[in-house]
Amino acid sequence: MEWLGDAVELTVQGALIQTMETIVSPQEISKIFVIGATGAQGLPVVGALVADRKYSVRALSRDATSRRAKALLALGNVSILEGSFADEAVLREGFRGCDGAFINIDGFNTGEKTEIYWAIRCYEIAIEEGIRFFVYGNLDYALKKAGYDSRFRAGHYDGKGRIGEWILSQNLANRDRMGAAVFTTGPYMEMAISAMTPMTPSVEDGILTWRVPLGDGAVPHVALEDCGYYARWLFDNPRRANGMNLEVAIEHVDYRKLAEAFEKVTGHPARYIDTDLDTYWAGPLKAAANFPAGYNADPADKSTMSFRDNFTGFWNIWKHGMIQRDYALLDEIHPHRIRTVEEWLRREDQRGRALGMGSLWERVQPQNMYTSAPLLKLSEDGRKGAL
Repeated sequence: MEWLGDAVELTVQGALIQTMETIVSPQEISKIFVIGATGAQGLPVVGALVADRKYSVRALSRDATSRRAKALLALGNVSILEGSFADEAVLREGFRGCDGAFINIDGFNTGEKTEIYWAIRCYEIAIEEGIRFFVYGNLDYALKKAGYDSRFRAGHYDGKGRIGEWILSQNLANRDRMGAAVFTTGPYMEMAISAMTPMTPSVEDGILTWRVPLGDGAVPHVALEDCGYYARWLFDNPRRANGMNLEVAIEHVDYRKLAEAFEKVTGHPARYIDTDLDTYWAGPLKAAANFPAGYNADPADKSTMSFRDNFTGFWNIWKHGMIQRDYALLDEIHPHRIRTVEEWLRREDQRGRALGMGSLWERVQPQNMYTSAPLLKLSEDGRKGAL
């Protein structure tokens, strides 16, 4: 695991974590305010938090009648606060009466610049309203990890990554008042078999085909199922987690091995075809290439990245191996975590069959993939809606 900043490295070495006596104990965290609860990651996180009724959750949703909000309510021990995170009055109402917070702002709603502002205000208001442990849903500060080479700039990553570092630096002064941890994920493994994602496959002449600009690189894909476990672990272990940047993944997934694993699990052919960026952007994502990366971002603002520029940087990050993970640490924290793409595919195939969704091969057929509920909330929202 990479820890951010010289002062935070002291925390890793144990100078602060083991001696901190004022941080809240797990038993004192009972009610958690969640921003991003209806997103792809938020659903399993909330599910893990309320699974045994140890925690209750107040979930923020712009539409309390939406399919996803209703799914959260059905879990039990969940209440819905209707409103926007881009509203201080709503934030105060959300934090008030809670002692924990899980904040994962949708950067594809806000855009990079606005997300940075509201993430900072979330942290500040959380302290003011008495939150005792704050977890920030983060992504890698890839631009920094790449030595500030703008070929690797992806706004939805760097916007979160800057705030992740900022929160950990603030935590050095504020940890006796509010503990904080950063939860760094990455591209969901589910995105590799879902419609309307940067790595959506196609079935070509009976062969499942991924055409992406990855070269010989690999993507540290994350299992959504494991995200729930890790988030719950942070709240269950606030003394150790205080000041931690928990960076997670299944493994670094080479798409040639992804195709081989898919064939092994399903018995149907699959392949990965490395694709240059011009060809990639002339494909299914062509229509979205010039859209702003945040659908509420101002396209006339010079700071707003286009979808093409944002995801060109995104693919360069993985192609050139800019991101690492400490898998030994993840094995310790989550002994039963999903460790390989083949294991994930087998579990996903079994899960789909049990839910009546069909086999994995059936699910990736265009007539099924594009008619099922979207994985990403961005796709379900249709790039519209208020902040």
